[in-house]
Amino acid sequence: MDLQNIFILKITLLRCIIIIITFASHTLSLDPKFKACAPRTCGNDLIISYPFWISEEQEPFCGYPNFGITCNDKNPVLTISHYDYIIKDIFYPNTSLLVANSLVYEESCQTPLQNLTLDRTPFNFSSNTDLFIWYNCTENPPQYGTYPINCYSNATLHSFAGFHKDVLVNANYSFESCQSFAYAPVHLDNGVDLASLGSMNYTEILKMGFLLNWTAHSCSNCEASGGRCGFSNNEFVCFCQDRPHLKACDDGGGANLRLKVGIGNTLYESSISFGGMGIMAAIFLIYLHRKKNKHSASTLLFRNTSSEPSSKVDLENGGIYHGVQVFSYGELEEATNYFDSARELGDGGFGTVYYGELQDGRAVAVKRLYENNYKRVEQFMNEVDILARLRHNNLVSLYGCTSRHSRELLLVYEFIPNGTVADHLHGERAKPGALPWPTRLKIAIETASALTYLHASDIIHRDVKTNNILLDNNFCVKVADFGLSRLFPNHVTHVSTAPQGTPGYVDPEYHQCYQLTDKSDVFSFGVVLIELISSMPAVDITRHRHEINLSNLAINKIQNKALHELVDQTLGYESDNKVRRTINAVAELAFQCLQSEKDLRPYMVDVLDALRDIESDGYDDKKTHEEMMTQSPDSVTLSWTSTKTTPTSSS
Repeated sequence: MDLQNIFILKITLLRCIIIIITFASHTLSLDPKFKACAPRTCGNDLIISYPFWISEEQEPFCGYPNFGITCNDKNPVLTISHYDYIIKDIFYPNTSLLVANSLVYEESCQTPLQNLTLDRTPFNFSSNTDLFIWYNCTENPPQYGTYPINCYSNATLHSFAGFHKDVLVNANYSFESCQSFAYAPVHLDNGVDLASLGSMNYTEILKMGFLLNWTAHSCSNCEASGGRCGFSNNEFVCFCQDRPHLKACDDGGGANLRLKVGIGNTLYESSISFGGMGIMAAIFLIYLHRKKNKHSASTLLFRNTSSEPSSKVDLENGGIYHGVQVFSYGELEEATNYFDSARELGDGGFGTVYYGELQDGRAVAVKRLYENNYKRVEQFMNEVDILARLRHNNLVSLYGCTSRHSRELLLVYEFIPNGTVADHLHGERAKPGALPWPTRLKIAIETASALTYLHASDIIHRDVKTNNILLDNNFCVKVADFGLSRLFPNHVTHVSTAPQGTPGYVDPEYHQCYQLTDKSDVFSFGVVLIELISSMPAVDITRHRHEINLSNLAINKIQNKALHELVDQTLGYESDNKVRRTINAVAELAFQCLQSEKDLRPYMVDVLDALRDIESDGYDDKKTHEEMMTQSPDSVTLSWTSTKTTPTSSS
């Protein structure tokens, strides 16, 4: 064949290839879910995309549950805990959004009459201050540092807001003169101080909004591959032009392109189509061959990486693991001043916790797992897996971790600044009268709420103790340290495992029979209740040998009608009838929690209900304190048996 014919043949082949590519591009059918999940504009040109979706225009698979947005001509609205919040801005790289309560935009006088709760939602507070609101107070508030709410006030009752309770405390203001109280989070931009807000009214302040963080699977890899993220059948999905993929459009799942070949096409067109598919198949085989070689070269490096579709681990920084951020070791080393011993917050059986400050300004607690602990990787995986899925106001939040390939395994939590309950009861922060009984009862309720949520999530904490109950500056509870937590299978009533936990808190039946149940947490919580009543530590070797464990001491005192010898006398047990009545009620509840047989203990949900009744003074006082003292442990607790069932066990 001469050069001219070869040239003509090449030109002809090139034209065929161009025709094939053109034909394929025109007949390629885009996946309908890829088209459905295109980003939308809402309100003032705010871009709405994964994990959010517009409920009027898109299907729920375009985002996460509870992230559906109602879009109107003015503002996008997100509903949280049955209340509407206007979205002022969304910061996708920081997984945060700025919202404001829709009530303050209404014409009538509206303020939040109750606090926003984020229980069982995928959101966490991220704002830097709170605006406190008091309603219907008989005493006039000080003019300095407060914002009057005139529409909720009259000649005799006053409603007002303020950023600092200290202003009222210093003015000897009587909070008891107010009928109700609420607070609203507010986000102040950097450089804005409270003094500059003096000329504003409370509605203008509330319209500034507050920040929320969200937790969802990262979309970066999917978007980088040309896909659009979604969530379907409880799994993250990357919707691509050809079809849905598990991770990204180039994840090796194959380009299963659907070329539509019309039945009525001519034989010539069909030949071109099949020829085109043949060429594409050849290209695809070459791609697979290269992909296989690339995979083989990297198998050794990644063979320990989790194979779960939702687990995406970057070796150093910027990745997502079980839905939380992966930090580099160097970043956390710098944040903790190279793990300065002066920044140690605490020490436990599996690691040391350090205070740190991230580059974005967040204060964090960094848990450094012990290097020579053979179980450290198992604990690391367990803690990340459990914490990443939980959302509750009274559980400490996990911000992220290092990669399992890092030189050290580190966990990054939100920093809770006010120490532990143990510190305030019998530790370095303990002062007579500094932790009054109403605050202690509130701590008990919030801790019970967190444990009830864990049990409803099929999780047993397994190390409930006052050292693991953290307090913020408002003495709100954050239950921490899930290193010993254990997922509880739905189809069994107990898990057989070697006893672990802290001396003084371990369930005696668990210790003897190696059977872990949700009632094991109930026993440990009973010890916590006695600590709140007595201010004594769970274990004290200076006490009588039969009373070294606080649980034994408490049972002996209650059975011998000597509860008054156990109670911290600074609580007003002898002088305040209500305090005495509620302490008696909590002591009875603790007595029931401390039974050696698990079937005689209440479920945590029952404990929570009882504590709430006690706090509201709704405790059934027909059973008097004296009656309780004369009853045996069996008679006191028998009524709890099989009264309720929980998702975690049944008797």
